[in-house]
Amino acid sequence: MLQTALREDALTATPEGFELRIGLPWIRSMPLSSVLELTVEIDGVAVEAGELAVVLGPRQVSAQELEGEASWWFVQDRLVLAGLRKLHGGTHRIAVDFQLLVPYLQARPGSPLVLPFHMEAGLELDHARVPSVSRDVA
Repeated sequence: MLQTALREDALTATPEGFELRIGLPWIRSMPLSSVLELTVEIDGVAVEAGELAVVLGPRQVSAQELEGEASWWFVQDRLVLAGLRKLHGGTHRIAVDFQLLVPYLQARPGSPLVLPFHMEAGLELDHARVPSVSRDVA
């Protein structure tokens, strides 16, 4: 599951900075409200919360606002993270961390399972697109 979460074409430049498309590293689609404590590091430097947004169709929300979203993250789709940091061409070391609250599984009675995920890869900025059926989460 983690092998395809950060595909080689996940990192692209935008006029404002960058976009990073991540796949869901889980076996089932999940509500966006299940994504907690989302953070991104580029080349060992954390992207500040105020410089990172989640793109949902025509709008952007902060990672903290995902808890209030009613949309779903389908297993074949990519969650788009937009950052305000300008990146130079070439390869960048990307690390994404978040927790996934699994509402239908319990860690113990009365407490849902919360799984930590860490994804890390060396990604080339603006790598050629890989043919895929994936869409962006909207």
